[in-house]
Amino acid sequence: MSRRLELHELLAETLGSRNVYFQPPDKTQMKYPCVVYSRSRINTKHADNRLYSHNQAYTVTVIGPDPDSSIVDKVLKLPHCRPDRHFTSDNLNHDVFTIYY
Repeated sequence: MSRRLELHELLAETLGSRNVYFQPPDKTQMKYPCVVYSRSRINTKHADNRLYSHNQAYTVTVIGPDPDSSIVDKVLKLPHCRPDRHFTSDNLNHDVFTIYY
């Protein structure tokens, strides 16, 4: 199984439902609360002018109507997770994180 699919399963388990979407198209009807994630960048380390190690960064957004959702706390406890920002759009709360996986 690819690392992205492992992350997908981890996010679904953390959310407690299958409402996890990877790069959803604009027309996708999402069910809330949900998690939307996408690739953002690759963190690399070099030694002796060669690539020593790398890991993929993902932007993970928890979306839902509850501003005090317990899902946010669960995502924060995932390994290599860093909070980024919070915003509200269309009466839905969006909590954005960066996860290296």
